[in-house]
Amino acid sequence: MGKLKAVVVVTMISTVLLSILWRATLHLEDNESFVRCLLDHSHPSHPISSAIYTSKSSSFSSVLESYIRNLRFNESSTPKPFLILTALHESHIQAAVTCGKSHGVQMKIRSGGHDYEGLSYVSTLPFFLLDMFNLRSIDVDIETETAWVQTGATLGEVFYRIAEKSKTHGFPAGVCPTVGVGGHISGAGYGNMMRKYGVSADNVLDALIIDANGRLLDRQSMGEDLFWAIRGGGGASFAVVLAYKIKLVRVPETVTVFQVDRTLEEDATDIVDQWQHVAYNLPQELFIRLMLDVVVKSSGEKTLRASFVSLFLGDSESLLAIMKERFPKLGLSKSDCIETSWVKSVLFWSNIPLETDIQVLLDRTPQTLDYLKRKSDYVREPIPKAGLESLWKKMMELEKPRMYFNPYGGKMAEIAAEEIPFPHRAGNLWKIQYLANWNEAGIEAANRYIDLTRKLHEFMTPFVSKNPRQAFLNYRDADLGSSSHGKASYLEARLNGMRWFMGNFDRLVQIKTEVDPTNFFSYEQSIPLLPHQVHLDDDI
Repeated sequence: MGKLKAVVVVTMISTVLLSILWRATLHLEDNESFVRCLLDHSHPSHPISSAIYTSKSSSFSSVLESYIRNLRFNESSTPKPFLILTALHESHIQAAVTCGKSHGVQMKIRSGGHDYEGLSYVSTLPFFLLDMFNLRSIDVDIETETAWVQTGATLGEVFYRIAEKSKTHGFPAGVCPTVGVGGHISGAGYGNMMRKYGVSADNVLDALIIDANGRLLDRQSMGEDLFWAIRGGGGASFAVVLAYKIKLVRVPETVTVFQVDRTLEEDATDIVDQWQHVAYNLPQELFIRLMLDVVVKSSGEKTLRASFVSLFLGDSESLLAIMKERFPKLGLSKSDCIETSWVKSVLFWSNIPLETDIQVLLDRTPQTLDYLKRKSDYVREPIPKAGLESLWKKMMELEKPRMYFNPYGGKMAEIAAEEIPFPHRAGNLWKIQYLANWNEAGIEAANRYIDLTRKLHEFMTPFVSKNPRQAFLNYRDADLGSSSHGKASYLEARLNGMRWFMGNFDRLVQIKTEVDPTNFFSYEQSIPLLPHQVHLDDDI
């Protein structure tokens, strides 16, 4: 009897091992078939072979890791693509779409790798990575005040190329130079000129995409609906965006920046209270971000620090006059103000010394890399003073999470909510970003810091938007749910989508259903198809 059991066990083990070996062999064959497909669809004048990296390639790991900006997704346990395609030409993207569809595998699209949840380069499904970093040409035309920018470029590269041609032009985009253009603009994008010029996507005139049928299309040939969707609706739900034509904006030769820090002992509560009543209503040329964090005093006690960081499109004398009249409690002085050029102000906001050569903007590697978690909210009414005091208490209890308040108003309140998919316009006083950064590896540390961030977010519930509780798409947050690669119930996906797009969600779904009926462009939080279009037996 014992021998019989042993034979049965050995047989079962052998069967399992054979099954694993069979699946591995099948997977290998599928991968080889996929590579052959890419090679077969390569244009002779633009061979694709040098852009293909399989897991056997010696530089596979270095290519994958080179644009991972959140260390949470650079662990040995992090799911990896079976192939990376570092496209060198538009025909390579067309081949990727064609072969991805024919082989039923998911395609992730990465431009700068700053997706907070790694959704541009991680998946639990078999997937390949289309990496856009080689496609980063920037063609600035000062005469027409426009620029064609490929989506693999970084914001820093865009700013630098504009500054090369003009001292009086800029572009309203984010203050982190290493962020990729593709994800930034397709998710709306914003920066410290949004109160003057709106979000980045408000300043897009045209685009080039590869659609679900592998066609290269511009604004005219794609149509106004699809062009509308890729300006704030998240491009990866609809197509591969190859390039955007952006509208440059006018900036003065001299701008003024400052950062002023105040603790609770320096009347931070009263100053913050005044900020929340005036920041959204200041002249459009003035943007003052409020940053809140917990610091330790020399006595060893914790206190709350409020940091006010500003860009003013003008000189310091004009700024001081405005501040004295509209925001006197901050007590801004001439010595706090730094006059500089617009492009140099990017360095200031990135904590790069102003004396640094602006060529630093061409550096595609961040100054530091951390493990991180982000969340977002919108505020529509000032927080009562008692609410601020309770918030200080909660932040000192949690200690680690920080908050950034980014004021709206100005141009943001003038653009209609349905102008582009990004709906957060009039009525929003400011946007909140919740931040936690840490340097400890491992799941335990990650869970601890993520939990602290969630607790602060939960504490803010009474003070933020409701029905729905709005969120910013580009502050990617996995806590808001997953569309299960497009197969979640439509109602669940709609509940999440309303947070990001509100009344624009239904139009996005209609466009998605029309331009990508097989749901090839899908990821964990992508726009879903209309219910009757979702085929539950599909592979992706």
